[in-house]
Amino acid sequence: MRRTIAKGQRGKGTKGLKRLLQLTILCLFVSLSLCAEKNTASQDQVSIRWTSDPADSYKVVVEVYSLSADAIERLRRSKPSLAQWRSLLSVYVEQEGRTGASDLPPMAGAYRVESNALRFEPQFRLEPGLKYRAVFRPDLLPGGSGAAAPVTSVYQSPRRSATPATLVSRVYPSADTLPENLLKFYVHFTAPMSRGNSYDYIRLRDANGKDVELPFLEIGEELWDPTMTRLTLIIDPGRIKRGVRPLEEIGPALEAGRSYTLAIEREWRDGAGNPLKESFQKVFKVAPPDREPPDPALWKIEAPLAGSRDRLAVIFPEPMDHALSQRLIRVAEEPGGVLEGKVSLEDQERRWTFTPDNVWRRGRYQFIIQTTLEDLAGNNIGKPFEVDLFEGAGRRLSATTVKLSFEIR
Repeated sequence: MRRTIAKGQRGKGTKGLKRLLQLTILCLFVSLSLCAEKNTASQDQVSIRWTSDPADSYKVVVEVYSLSADAIERLRRSKPSLAQWRSLLSVYVEQEGRTGASDLPPMAGAYRVESNALRFEPQFRLEPGLKYRAVFRPDLLPGGSGAAAPVTSVYQSPRRSATPATLVSRVYPSADTLPENLLKFYVHFTAPMSRGNSYDYIRLRDANGKDVELPFLEIGEELWDPTMTRLTLIIDPGRIKRGVRPLEEIGPALEAGRSYTLAIEREWRDGAGNPLKESFQKVFKVAPPDREPPDPALWKIEAPLAGSRDRLAVIFPEPMDHALSQRLIRVAEEPGGVLEGKVSLEDQERRWTFTPDNVWRRGRYQFIIQTTLEDLAGNNIGKPFEVDLFEGAGRRLSATTVKLSFEIR
């Protein structure tokens, strides 16, 4: 009996060992499979993302994610040339019937390395309805193995809306009377506009409806803000400054005592390719030229009470440049840093206001004003627009800022 039991136990043990060996082999196989899958995933998990601006669906950035920290660091240290960047990450307009890279050159734009991604920002907005292909070549990474396959991604740009909706929202200067030597207009739109040929849709007309000949300085790149919703129109300085040939031969773009219309035609297309919802006109009269530089000593300050978040206000003797006034005037404590808050202009750009993020405290404050601040005629603080380069140098300020003190009680 003992011998039979022992034999049975030995049989049981042998079967157990075989089972254990089978499980061990199975685990090893699974482990090797998981390792292979992990290695494959580390190669295939690199992804390309297309991210559009919430305010402009045609303004897109391309980002390559899931690169290793070592790859990111090597790429940052290598400081690739533009040609190397374009080889590593190329973005093309997708061509019908093609699945590979386009015969066209890659899109122009800016590259940079972030903490966890490689980023490409196209120089221009995407065209509505077109497909774009991004190709990332990991084998060209600094220190790459040379065996990794390219990673591609295709993006469909939104198609054009069929209904025109974009309008000219406002034009600055907003005053109805402007100086003869007015330097610029700012044209604001309710949505991003298309770049190129802008001057074909803008007219400056006299009271008889006749177009003023070549009134604007037509700049090839056009002076758009980053959102493509504000265009700066500069009146040709040759039609403003005395003693220069265009003014002598053609005459000023604007003449005191006359009326004019800035007209923007409906045919101008927005960023989605649609014409404007309606045309726009700004009618204004022209006053004598303004050749005196702005003087902050003449500004009137309306200070709020301590403990409040009421607006601080400055009244200018004349309208000031709308865009520059919001950027080149700051409020600071004395002593202390610049205050954060919201700036706005009212009363046809004669009233500048500042609402602080925090309540006002009792004490001394100051305006810090960049001397490049301009009035409507382009006169800077301490320097008229028409100052001669060789004469009148004494009228110019050497400082880049001026300060104006006030008190909060």
